[in-house]
Amino acid sequence: MAAEKVYRASTTAPVNIAVVKYWGKRDAKLNLPTNSSLSVTLSQSDLRTLTTASCSASYPASEGDSLILNGEAADVAGARTQACFRELRARRAALEAADPSLPKLSVLPVRLVSENNFPTAAGLASSAAGFAALVRAIADLYELPASPSELSLIARQGSGSACRSLFGGYVAWRMGDAADGSDSLADQVAEASHWPEMRAVVLVVSAAKKGVSSTSGMQQTVATSGLFQERITNVVPRNMEAMEKAIKERDFAAFAEVTMRDSNSFHATCADTYPPIFYMNDVSRAAIRAVEAINTAAGRTVAAYTFDAGPNAVIYYLEKETEAVVGTLYRTLGEIDGWKAVTTQSLNSSVSLDEGIAGILKAGVSRVIMTGVGEGPIKTEEYLVAEDGSPVKR
Repeated sequence: MAAEKVYRASTTAPVNIAVVKYWGKRDAKLNLPTNSSLSVTLSQSDLRTLTTASCSASYPASEGDSLILNGEAADVAGARTQACFRELRARRAALEAADPSLPKLSVLPVRLVSENNFPTAAGLASSAAGFAALVRAIADLYELPASPSELSLIARQGSGSACRSLFGGYVAWRMGDAADGSDSLADQVAEASHWPEMRAVVLVVSAAKKGVSSTSGMQQTVATSGLFQERITNVVPRNMEAMEKAIKERDFAAFAEVTMRDSNSFHATCADTYPPIFYMNDVSRAAIRAVEAINTAAGRTVAAYTFDAGPNAVIYYLEKETEAVVGTLYRTLGEIDGWKAVTTQSLNSSVSLDEGIAGILKAGVSRVIMTGVGEGPIKTEEYLVAEDGSPVKR
């Protein structure tokens, strides 16, 4: 192995937004969930993490592994990140042991450079895309013969919802039963091409880092919420079954009802936590009222809201309902950045939102993101690490 050779691999990975939420851990160290979950993978043309993994004998061993995220040095010493590194290195070492001709990459420091094209730590699933990209990029660097489901076992240890970002389309994370977490992994319920008409508009309410992290919020809920046990025992299993059926049958009305009910249930357990956790705010609640108004005007369910652990509203709809859904929102929020001209230029919705709701949304929404269902991680020749191992200036 030439001392100066820099080995590189780059991948992009998507954001996923759950329609049946993961909340609560039965094993914090292994990141094992108290319930299964299901998500829609969103298009990487709108929301994605790009990560380059590299290693070289020329990298000083004393510096160890490193990560630059959005231009800033980030900590990789945390237990979750180290768990991912450890498992990936062990798999590479096994390949090297079986074939002594392979370069000994498993013993070299890893340099990671990563960037998001959306706000980090603001309730937009940045950790899911980030850890999925980290695991996929290092797996490609190490040329591991691992399936997305196998890699989801590793990504899960970094960020639970990251396991779902190893796939495109509609993805379930099965909670599993094994104590060692060997069956707590993701699988694809349906490819994006099964129901490609699914669209989403994200109302970015706050790009600030959230006040209560998901990790600490989950711990508080598990310990103190009286509603939590009912959610994991009855509500989620029922919602998982109904959601998988809705996706397979491409039944939007059923998809929408489960999506909204599950979001409500999740945030109810947060409010029932002691002290209570409030990820949603007045702008979030105005977005709910806007969706209800859109559905009422249409005379049927054409839009569905959902909120992760943050105030941002994700509103799902089908492409054929763009005028009813996007048209109404655009009429109120047309001056906000993020609208796609190709979509909005011909819209002419006749639905007007209540003045109070419209006023709250205008004052509180800082940006919109228009997107749809998309594919899983994609290998790319776009590198954030140069051939000499230095970060690429962008």
